[in-house]
Amino acid sequence: MKKTLVVLNGLKKQGLIADYAIGGGMGAVFYVEPFLTYDLDVFIVADKPGLQPLESLYRYLKKRGFRPQQEQIIIEGIPVQFLPAYNKLLKEAVSEAREIVYQGTATRVMTAEHLAAVMVQTGRTKDRERFFKMIEEAKIDPGKLARMVERFGLRQKFLQWKRMHDEK
Repeated sequence: MKKTLVVLNGLKKQGLIADYAIGGGMGAVFYVEPFLTYDLDVFIVADKPGLQPLESLYRYLKKRGFRPQQEQIIIEGIPVQFLPAYNKLLKEAVSEAREIVYQGTATRVMTAEHLAAVMVQTGRTKDRERFFKMIEEAKIDPGKLARMVERFGLRQKFLQWKRMHDEK
């Protein structure tokens, strides 16, 4: 994973992406006990809108010998899925990501509160289960999460999931 993070940081240094943050299941693993996840979700902010940044990013990575596999690209043995930060919540999650050091390499990971809010917004069954795990294990600032849920119009679904969690 360290080598993969070095490549991600290089993409930013090369100007191929303006910023990035690890999210999804792997992002959650930085806050809770590990669980099965298949790829590294990297949310990116690019200088250009649309899919063009992904196209040039994949072209650059392929030239460096990394191969695409379905919607991911294998970087140093790790399947990486690049996802544009396509809405306000994701853009904020990238801009406010925490910088952490993993195996001696700096990387950016969404905050626990942003991860929880994105899980609610996405709404899949696996996201709900991960949300429950985040509520139980991560050190989430409840006030920050509550403000975020209100700001991004997620209050109703958040309260529904919170009730489901509390009834477990």
